[in-house]
Amino acid sequence: AGAGAGAGAAAAPSKLHRVKPPNNGRHSIGGAAAHAVEARKAKEPTGAAARRRSHCVKEVERLKKNREERRARQAEAVQQRLEEIDPNHPNGEFQLMIRDIVSGLNITSLTPRDPVAPQKITVCVRKRPLNKKETGRQEVDVLTVNAKNHLFVHEPKSKVDLTKYVENHPFRFDYAFHERTENSLVYRFTAQPLVETIFDRGMATCFAYGQTGSGKTHTMGGQFTNNREQDASDGIYALAAADVFRLLALPKNQQKDLIVSSSFFEIYGGKVFDLLNNKAKLRILEDGKQQVQIVGLAEERVTSVDDVLHCIQLGNQIRTSGTTSANQHSSRSHAVFQLILRKRATNKLHGKFSLIDLAGNERGADTSSADRQTRMEGAEINKSLLALKECIRALGRKGAHLPFRASKLTLVLKDSFVGDRSRTCMIAMVSPGQCSCEHTLNTLRYADRVKELVASNVSGSREDLAAVPEPSAEVQDAEAEDLRLVHQSLKQDQVESNDLLHFHEAVAHLVAAQEELVECHREYHNAGFIARHEQLLGQADSPDCDMEEYARRLEELLAEQENHVAQLRAKVGCFRQQLSEEEIASQHIKKLPFP
Repeated sequence: AGAGAGAGAAAAPSKLHRVKPPNNGRHSIGGAAAHAVEARKAKEPTGAAARRRSHCVKEVERLKKNREERRARQAEAVQQRLEEIDPNHPNGEFQLMIRDIVSGLNITSLTPRDPVAPQKITVCVRKRPLNKKETGRQEVDVLTVNAKNHLFVHEPKSKVDLTKYVENHPFRFDYAFHERTENSLVYRFTAQPLVETIFDRGMATCFAYGQTGSGKTHTMGGQFTNNREQDASDGIYALAAADVFRLLALPKNQQKDLIVSSSFFEIYGGKVFDLLNNKAKLRILEDGKQQVQIVGLAEERVTSVDDVLHCIQLGNQIRTSGTTSANQHSSRSHAVFQLILRKRATNKLHGKFSLIDLAGNERGADTSSADRQTRMEGAEINKSLLALKECIRALGRKGAHLPFRASKLTLVLKDSFVGDRSRTCMIAMVSPGQCSCEHTLNTLRYADRVKELVASNVSGSREDLAAVPEPSAEVQDAEAEDLRLVHQSLKQDQVESNDLLHFHEAVAHLVAAQEELVECHREYHNAGFIARHEQLLGQADSPDCDMEEYARRLEELLAEQENHVAQLRAKVGCFRQQLSEEEIASQHIKKLPFP
């Protein structure tokens, strides 16, 4: 037991040694501090985690440095751009913006080696260079033809805070011609592929469309010289005539025994005038076979290009034109030049090529003038362009109704829109100046709409066909019905057209009342009342005059004359009424919607 006690006593101190006392609390504080340090070390990343954190910090610092450098470079670039802007140039900032945009484009142009794709309807665009007036006003060129079938419109705009910016509008057509393109190259891709059509008993039509001063007359008829005379040798008229005579000389066409004639007329204010017959007024009628005939239109036999040029120069000298802010030699009418092939033996029509220089489209969208003549001129142009668009739509759709009676332009060109052998080309002419940007966009949207409709119809969609019904058999006034169909298409394009329809109808009624008045007056004049009165007076002065017979015949003459006068007064009253209705209708139209 003692040994056991001794052993237990000896063992106790060893246990107390392993469990050391806190030593007055100093070791407890030191131990807590040690535990805190160890805890912090445990929380600190070690190894890969520390390296990852270091990499993230470095990345953030690198991004921050790059951002600061980028901002510095941008500030420097802005400062350089501001230094490049000419303080005397009113549009210098827009010019730099457009220059930067163009510098990033890969520009390609059409060449004579590029292939020509045969199409039923071709829509292309041609840009003219800046003219002297635009250069003098320091206008910016807002058009860039960057590809063979593509162009951009750089529309200058300003925000609410007056910050300037450029909105880019891309357009795609069959062909796009830049400002340095010659007429010969434009002809190769537009009118030249249509020439062979008329030798195959077809109808070909080529339109030049655009704003006044955009180059339509230059493209179709040739450039103007310094004394305002037109050199027609390089226009599409002359180039087409040269190809007609070249193809006519081929053996396969010589066997057809054809002769070539030309006609040239203009459509102004809803009336048709012969430019090869001293501007004689023509009548448009439909025969029993529903074929449109231009009564009295002169056809000149032509055997060479010089004969054609003579006809063109003769017509251009008397064509209706005027001076506008856009052009000192502005065409105010639609000019239609036709090359006609007929059988020599029977004089039967074989083929026809119609080349049309349309009036400026901006005239058809402006009714702000208080002058009725200018207002009616704009209304007729607007109506004809609307009808033309719908006829081209119908040309691309088999079986669709052709609203050709809606305007005189489409009425005289009816045979150009009918048949599987009909082919059409539209050349949209655009001005590059900044002040013409709105009209340029309207022109391109019109042409783009035509091309869009053609593309959709090729796919075989029948939706548009169902949307435009055939005119009912009970309708007596086919012209009014076609006009309503044209305005129905405006509603499909989300354009409010009720007031426009009423205005167009009022103008049409006014033109009809005017023609009826003039015709009634002509009948009164042709009745020869003055000569018949002189004859009666001569009989009364004779010695053996039967005064009773004289009085009876005078009474009959006066009754007939009174009847004519009453009819003439009624026509004058009707014309006055139509004047009032046109005036009222025009007050509801501030600006005609662009076709």
